[in-house]
Parts: sequence; C-alpha cells; structure tokens
Amino acid sequence: MKITSVASALLLAGVAIAAPSKLQQMRHERHQKRVAEGRRSLRPLAVNATSIEDVVVANNPKEVTYSSNWAGAVIVGTSITEVTGTFTVPTVTIPSGGNSKTEYGAAAWVGIDGDTCGTAILQTGVDFLIEGTETEYAAWYEWYPDYSYDFADFTVSPGNVIKATVIATSKTAGTATIENVSTGKSITHTFSNEASLGSLCETNAEWIVEDFESGSSLVPFADFGTITFTGASYVTGGTTKGVTGASIFDVEQSSTVVTSCGVSGTSEVYCTYE
Repeated sequence: MKITSVASALLLAGVAIAAPSKLQQMRHERHQKRVAEGRRSLRPLAVNATSIEDVVVANNPKEVTYSSNWAGAVIVGTSITEVTGTFTVPTVTIPSGGNSKTEYGAAAWVGIDGDTCGTAILQTGVDFLIEGTETEYAAWYEWYPDYSYDFADFTVSPGNVIKATVIATSKTAGTATIENVSTGKSITHTFSNEASLGSLCETNAEWIVEDFESGSSLVPFADFGTITFTGASYVTGGTTKGVTGASIFDVEQSSTVVTSCGVSGTSEVYCTYE
C-alpha cells in the first residue's frame, strides 16, 4: 500500500518508474520466502551415491566426485583463512531443449568450508538467472546457515571480470569482497560475530559453480557456457598456495553428468556446461 502510494506520487510528479520484470518479481518473492522460512539460495555439497569415478580428459586422468549441486574444485586442508579467484561473468542461456517459461539459474563463487565441514560456509560470488529472454545477474555474500544477501547498489553484467575473495579473521568472523575489475568498483561485507549461526572449521577452500536452491529444491540448472577461475589461490597457515591437488566435482542430475570441470596449472579452475 505504501509502495503504491509513493509510486503514484512520483508518477504524478512526472517521474517515470519502470515496473519490475517478472524475473525480478520472482527473485524478490523467492528472497522473501527464504526470509520467512529460514531458507537459503546455496547449500553445502550434496554428494551423489556411488559418486567417485576415475575419468580421462585429454589423456589426463582425474578423479571426479559427482554431486547434485556443486561443480568445481575443493582443497581439503587445515588453517585455511583466505580464498580468492577471478572469473568472467558468462552470458547465461537456457539449456538445449529447455522451456522459455521456466526459470533457470546458476552461481559462481569462492568459499571456505562446506565440503568436509558443514557447520558454516563463508562465501561470495555472482548468481545468474534466465527466463525466456530476461536475464539477471547479482553479486552476493553469505555465512551459511544464514541465506545469501545481495550486495546493494552493485552492478555486474555479462563480460565483467569479477575477483571474489573471502577472508576468515576468526572461525566466527571475516569478510567477503567482490571486485568488478571491469568497472573498477569493489564492495565488502564484514561478518563480525557469527557464533550463533555456526563456526568455520577452516578446512576447505572452494571454487564452485553451483545449482542453487530455491525453496526446498534446486532450480533448473542454467547453461553457463564455461566459467574459469584464474588466479585461484588460498592461504593456509599464512602461506599462499594454488589449486594443485584439488578434488574435482561435477554436477550429475537424473543420471546425466551436466558439467566438465578440472584444474589447469597451479592457479586455474574451469567448469563447462555439457
């Protein structure tokens, strides 16, 4: 009622207001539902049954764990306090054979914990939504088990180069930073004391493309093309390391593997939608 009154007043004053798109309305409704139900857009790794397989990609063997929601790379270690990676925001599309009236989504992020540690996750990234010809891109931060929050007044668009960094200053505090390298803008959220939510274990570093959750189920997975995290690194015990030795995860849904991920060199993680 208040919003309608304000909108009417501005229109009478000659100020044009663009009506929210259907996708924006759906996103707002989904956000409000998460608030009411305590739900979140992202969730810890969900490993499929009989999930580990040795595969050969370009004559290079790799051990892959299949998941319903995570694709990318995970380092398991100790005293992990910082994770960073840079990627280009993709032009998201509807998967082959998809429905133009269905909303599809995906998210690219870096984080601490969520694989072998499920009590908390410190993460930040960008999500991508598409329905028909409408698309939406948003940068966000999260301390699981709370849900994700969008960074206010921070724009990301396809083709933008994004550097994402999370830093744990303790097991219950830290920062999430998104830098839009293309626009020169940067924004940080500080978590001061999240003990009531859950404490980090500082045992996992992650570079992930995720099929996130809306309500109580995964959204249909959007075609994100290829996302490559460059400059992928983490800090353990005060020492910066790359992704050598990372565990690889691919998304498998309805018995079909829909991503192909891996690492290249010491500082690159790639994921391609199949």
